[in-house]
Amino acid sequence: MLLLVIGTFLFVCFLLFIGATYLESSKAEYPPGIANPKLLKSIHTAWTGLTILGKTLEKLGICSWIVLFRLVINSHKRKLGDDPELLIKNLKFECVPVRIYQPTAPSAGDRKGVVFLHGGGFMFGSIESYDRICRQISKKSEAVVVSVGYRLAPEHRCPAAFDDSIKATIHFLKTAKQYGVNPSSVMICGDSAGGILTITVCQALVTRTDIPKPLAQVMIYPSSQMIDYTLPSYQQNAMVPVLLKEHTIFYKLNYLGVNPSMSKEMLSGSHVPPELWKKFSKWLSADIIPDEFKVRGYKPPVTPTFNHDAYKKLKHALDLTSSPLLAEDAVLSLLPKAYILTCEYDVLRDDGILYKKRLEDNGVPVIWHHVKDGFHGIFSFFDTPGCESAKCAMDSVVNFIKDA
Repeated sequence: MLLLVIGTFLFVCFLLFIGATYLESSKAEYPPGIANPKLLKSIHTAWTGLTILGKTLEKLGICSWIVLFRLVINSHKRKLGDDPELLIKNLKFECVPVRIYQPTAPSAGDRKGVVFLHGGGFMFGSIESYDRICRQISKKSEAVVVSVGYRLAPEHRCPAAFDDSIKATIHFLKTAKQYGVNPSSVMICGDSAGGILTITVCQALVTRTDIPKPLAQVMIYPSSQMIDYTLPSYQQNAMVPVLLKEHTIFYKLNYLGVNPSMSKEMLSGSHVPPELWKKFSKWLSADIIPDEFKVRGYKPPVTPTFNHDAYKKLKHALDLTSSPLLAEDAVLSLLPKAYILTCEYDVLRDDGILYKKRLEDNGVPVIWHHVKDGFHGIFSFFDTPGCESAKCAMDSVVNFIKDA
């Protein structure tokens, strides 16, 4: 009898879990024209179910949902083992974990180098979960790739990820020849959260005279600011997986070390003083976004009411390590040539477009690859059958690295 009761209870719990997962995941939107909607839907459903399971286990005191997420993300990746085309080493640069990928084929001279900063909303992602991507970049571009395992939030708040990234980058720039790399041919590359780290690292290095300057910066659907969440792409793609608008805010608040209860203030922009809104408008405004990116709908936002308490708690969102889009012209004009990849169905699309314009306005050459049917994270599916846009995105990045 007891076993029957327990079995019935577990079955009911299972049904409730399935129902909750279905109801929550069904809120997502898959706009006409988006690439691989079936794949995207399955990924979002699995992500939603994992979230519900993780939050439930956390409430029961069994396991932190963040620990569960990281475990699943890292463990579901296929372990690739040795590769005859690459020499792969796990090292530490200034106490920061790194994995180095060196092509084994003979080279006529020193190779190019790529410092790769992974994505994951500052909370997830790792050297292991980006192993496939870094192997592909190294093999196809014939460059030495250094994947950086920076510290993650919420255990390590801003600017921990930036501090680790710049430490590892400087170390590699100083020791590049040890790995067969021309120190003057090192690029910084990253996707999503790694994209904003790429921007901030490059900006921090422009005035350094004791090390070679980066050859180029490669930003794959980067975030570039933590101020305005009313831009067209945030409105149009708020419910498009894999990066919902609410997830973006949650990740950034955790990175800043701010309680997620401040999401409403951050979304509305009430954390920004009126005088700063006026100053930022020349760089950060929907008016700067080309009209072609507003055809799917855009409503000019209501001017937010300034909340001084929100400003005190969220003022680090205005720092250059959080919003490098706001860097002065004197800094931007010194930056190396750039590559920016954006996706149409991505909340971060306009962050990339705005940063592209700032670079171009300051005379920095920019190669822009816009994936018209792309969604956030598509780069990771470069080797998935049927994901032609993802393969093209990878090829585009590799070709830039080879030609830089």
